Amino acid sequence: MNFSNEFPDEFGGVEPDTLPRIASTLDRWRFALIAFAILVTVVAVGVLSSGSENSSSENSNPDVVVDTSSVPLITVPLERTLELGMKGDDVLRLQQRLKDLSFDPGPIDGEFGQNTVQAMWAFEKLVMSVPRERATGVVTPSTWSIMQSNLIIKPRRIADSPSHVEIYLPEQVMIVFKKDQPVLITHIASGTGEPWCEEVKIDPGEEGNKTDQQIKIGICGDAITPPGIFYFYNRRTGMRETKLGSLYNPVYFNYNIAVHGAILVPLKPASHGCVRIPMSVARYFPALVAYGDRVYVFDGIKEPEEYGSPIPPFDKPDPNYTTIAAETTLPAIVPTTILTVTTLPTVTTTTNTSTTSSSTSTTSTTVTTTP
Repeated sequence: MNFSNEFPDEFGGVEPDTLPRIASTLDRWRFALIAFAILVTVVAVGVLSSGSENSSSENSNPDVVVDTSSVPLITVPLERTLELGMKGDDVLRLQQRLKDLSFDPGPIDGEFGQNTVQAMWAFEKLVMSVPRERATGVVTPSTWSIMQSNLIIKPRRIADSPSHVEIYLPEQVMIVFKKDQPVLITHIASGTGEPWCEEVKIDPGEEGNKTDQQIKIGICGDAITPPGIFYFYNRRTGMRETKLGSLYNPVYFNYNIAVHGAILVPLKPASHGCVRIPMSVARYFPALVAYGDRVYVFDGIKEPEEYGSPIPPFDKPDPNYTTIAAETTLPAIVPTTILTVTTLPTVTTTTNTSTTSSSTSTTSTTVTTTP
């Protein structure tokens, strides 16, 4: 019998006495279907969220996250504002906290020195987003409160090398990551972006000097630190004189451009193109990186991948530079001694039969001696 003709509209062509059986089956599987739908929704949201996070990490600034899931730190209030020249247990706690966060404050000795100031510069610029020219190195109670949070600093890139370096030109900060964990965060000074002409010294073995002695030449260049993706490929030990100036323990990643120690590492860019780091950091920085480790240089305008690996602008001879081939030596002034020799008077006696006369004469002789 064809019930579809008798009940086509009300029951959709389904025999009425079969409806209870279908409803019973749906009842049995209702909760399973609901659970399955919820699971599918959760997985879809998770995938979309993960994709969004990955996309964000590729194109955004480094994430500085306050981790609220872990056990809160035991905090100690700061009773005064700390700055350069101060001493005390509170300075000691500050230095230890900076070290725990991978900043380098210098010796943990309770003395607020220049190394601690530079570490605070890096903290202010990276974590607190303070513009580089407004960093103070001063620690207020509110700054100390931020420092005692469970801060997690994540890399902008996942590199294909065990360690990698990220250089942030707008903030003038550099981070060394090992397995995506920061092991060093330091203040830097990169290229000024301006043209320059100088007389430079070049040590033997450095580019531009194939002799076995240090030479001096006049060159011109542009003080640019190119953004992009690079890798470490060469290094020198100790203080080296090069076309780009005096470099301490340089590790090169883009032709003559290196990460190196310098005595002067101010808040603003100051180099000829290299990446300056404090001397105390440069003593051990080469041990943190290896040949082939990636270097990502961010300029805040485009992503490093968009630049590729551009070479720096090459220097050229200074057309106005002149050298003095030989030094002019003034004639030596020879001292003279004048001696006056006076001879004793001589007596001449003339005997005449009629007259006897005596005459006396004195002779003076001048002698010049040369020692």
